[in-house]
Amino acid sequence: MSVREHGRDDRRAGLDAPDWWIYRGTGREIHDIDLGEILPPPPPWRDFQGGPLPVDDVPPGDDGEADRRLGPEINLAESDVDAHELDVVNAALYLRRPLLLTGKPGVGKSSLAWRVARELRLGRVLRWSITSRTTLSSGLFDYDAIGRVQAAASRAQSGNAEEAPIGEFVRLGPLGTAFLPRRLPRVVLVDELDKSESDLPNDLLSIFEDGEFVIPELARVRNQTREVTVHTNDPNGTATVVDGRVACRAFPIVVMTSNGEREFPPAFLRRVLQLEIKDPTVEQLAAMVANHLLDERGEHRDRLVREFIAKSRAEGGLPADRLLDAVYLATSGAYQPDDLAWQRLLDSLWRRLTEL
Repeated sequence: MSVREHGRDDRRAGLDAPDWWIYRGTGREIHDIDLGEILPPPPPWRDFQGGPLPVDDVPPGDDGEADRRLGPEINLAESDVDAHELDVVNAALYLRRPLLLTGKPGVGKSSLAWRVARELRLGRVLRWSITSRTTLSSGLFDYDAIGRVQAAASRAQSGNAEEAPIGEFVRLGPLGTAFLPRRLPRVVLVDELDKSESDLPNDLLSIFEDGEFVIPELARVRNQTREVTVHTNDPNGTATVVDGRVACRAFPIVVMTSNGEREFPPAFLRRVLQLEIKDPTVEQLAAMVANHLLDERGEHRDRLVREFIAKSRAEGGLPADRLLDAVYLATSGAYQPDDLAWQRLLDSLWRRLTEL
């Protein structure tokens, strides 16, 4: 069933949007559709049948994280969103493929994950921040073997012979939580993948292709305990794991970011959709400021946006959040037109990262 048949023609204002687009890129929450109803079935080669589905199959709320990342107001018009970006993101939704976003630091790569989650009402974004020491297992789960031994010793000393459930010592990571069986996909942000060791992208291929992984510690006890309740990456979240296997039903929306500091293996690139995030336009920067800080008069906004773009072009690119810093200081009373002290402050704020 097309988007138009779900009553979304009113969202086409200002943009000749194809009917197959579901995600529109504004971050404005859609109240009149259910993604599970409008999203077509996956391709046969991307059809996952994990389970069982939880009784309470509702995505957890984000506790205001989307507002912090995107702003509480939505001022970005559909006509200001890059159509190519919408093509690629929607293709990833249809094909159940991960997204690899590249672009300069500060252009808004990671914020795309929150826009998708808020617009499609998919709840809290699961974030996995990558470092040079990150391994695949750290994103999937953690088993606290030492804690289990200590708990057993403590119980023995107190005369309690009953062993604590093994699930008390297993916590799913952000990626592992995203692959729990759900009716609707979770959004997981794999932030700065280019910081990882060379093996991590290839290690990700198995879970991206299979849609599942095994927790060996739980698989070993499946003959005694088939169903184990474990902790998840969501606050106070738990999930039931059967036979030590976590297998998705709805493939998660995986958003991976890279600052372009390294090349990835061809086998990895073949299994993801790539998208370069460009520098924000004047309209996008103005909308970003308005989302977070615009007062009723919009004072200082237009002039600062123009000055920021000119400075960014001269410096070879500046992080967009430095514009927010300047607008906040301006609206706090620091701004005086043509004041030398204000210009010195801007020069300090708007410096290329490579100079620091």
